[in-house]
Amino acid sequence: MKDNIKQLQEKLQQAYLGGGEVRIEKQHAKGKLTARERVHYLLDDGSFEEMGALVTHRTTDFGMEKQKFYGDGVVTGYGTIKGRLVYVFSQDFTVFGGALSETHAEKIVKIMDMAVKVGAPVIGLNDSGGARIQEGVRSLGGYADIFYRNVQSSGVIPQISAIMGPCAGGAVYSPAMTDFTIMVEQSSYMFVTGPNVVKTVTNETVTSEELGGAHTHASKSGVTHLTAANDIEALESIKKLLCYIPQNNRELAPSFDFNLSDEIREELETIIPDSANKPYDIIDVICGIVDKDSFYEIHKEFADNIVVGFARLAGKSIGIIANQPMSLAGVLDVDSSKKAARFVRFCDSFNIPLLVLEDVPGFLPGTDQEWNGIIVNGAKLLYAFSEATVPRITVITRKAYGGAYDVMNSKHIGADMNFAWPSAEIAVMGAKGASEIIFRKEILTSKDPRAKLKEKEQEYADKFANPYSATERGFIDEVIYPKNTRRKLIKSFAMLEGKEVNRPKRKHGNIPL
Repeated sequence: MKDNIKQLQEKLQQAYLGGGEVRIEKQHAKGKLTARERVHYLLDDGSFEEMGALVTHRTTDFGMEKQKFYGDGVVTGYGTIKGRLVYVFSQDFTVFGGALSETHAEKIVKIMDMAVKVGAPVIGLNDSGGARIQEGVRSLGGYADIFYRNVQSSGVIPQISAIMGPCAGGAVYSPAMTDFTIMVEQSSYMFVTGPNVVKTVTNETVTSEELGGAHTHASKSGVTHLTAANDIEALESIKKLLCYIPQNNRELAPSFDFNLSDEIREELETIIPDSANKPYDIIDVICGIVDKDSFYEIHKEFADNIVVGFARLAGKSIGIIANQPMSLAGVLDVDSSKKAARFVRFCDSFNIPLLVLEDVPGFLPGTDQEWNGIIVNGAKLLYAFSEATVPRITVITRKAYGGAYDVMNSKHIGADMNFAWPSAEIAVMGAKGASEIIFRKEILTSKDPRAKLKEKEQEYADKFANPYSATERGFIDEVIYPKNTRRKLIKSFAMLEGKEVNRPKRKHGNIPL
């Protein structure tokens, strides 16, 4: 036994301390890497320090005492990514299918506890068949120990999960409670109950990919934030994501050197169409405002009527929430409200300032939305903005109608600075709908109802379909030309850097979940 341990120690020393490499073959780019290869690729060369390499399981039932492997199916430790400390665990599917045992869980819990003490992100590379059934409730207890740490770590250190193989049953709840989830296409899946159980209970025939594959969770459920074509791409996504977020909730995100010039962006002047009913791509607005090639969209395939993501403005990280007129005219619905609320709360937890680009005609009407809880889900976004204490700035590019105007980071719910373009329309509703209600009697009794409606529409539009009435009341701080938006935002965020908010003492709020 001692000889085996010595040999293993020598191999580890050669691989990680002596400059040796765990080689990654080219063909792996099209397939799956091993657990150690993933760690090696993710971290800076030579930075990985393994913890618990000689741990083995304690089970003696079902002949398990004869099947022991060092590490017990998970590689754990710490290292650096671009010089920044991170903790990582990588499940090894080649050892008992990566199934979680009591000791497997203890290794993960150990690095999670240490990450909180030190204040560094935790990255989980998930590739496991679930709980190790030979251990019974001990493996279930191991999952619960991890879940508890996920919750205690939430809002304290960033938590990132990459799903790089199977993730089923109770195993799915840990990634669901982390801040960001990345799935590898065609080789990973997540579900509470698998296709066989679904077939037995509901008589539905469905594949693992259809039930819980990367595309399914990226577009239908919203469980995953990013997808990747292969393991390498998934690991690169983690590296990119970390560039925008801080080590913990007491620090600021990394900033990049930036040389300021006049910062005028003429291309923003021609983005808004002449007709208020014509769509435009809000991504063009975002890219025209932020530093070149810095926008990193999150949750791209889910609820695409709202856009969320990270960017840099004058070298500093910001979070962006923007209505997308190209999809459902940019309305708020159940999914977009949940998507944006989750992102707002992450940014607020980790001191990332928020920029809101608003073009919203209201909430999506219909029985489907009402029966699926648009009231409570819309309230989630309202709650998220209202409790956020980071610097918050809104730019209204076009429509800001009804309750959606309030929800999208209005001055009334604590936004610090609110700007509007001259094309902004701030009102209870659109001119046509409002005229039909306000001037109903006058229109019906006129000789030409059609002409009268058009006349009243114009009257209402002249009165309210502009940003100036709101500006007169102080709800909008300034009406600005689109080309000046970037310069205004740079100055405003710089001014707000020292912002502090003291909230009433309480245990926690009760967000409408």
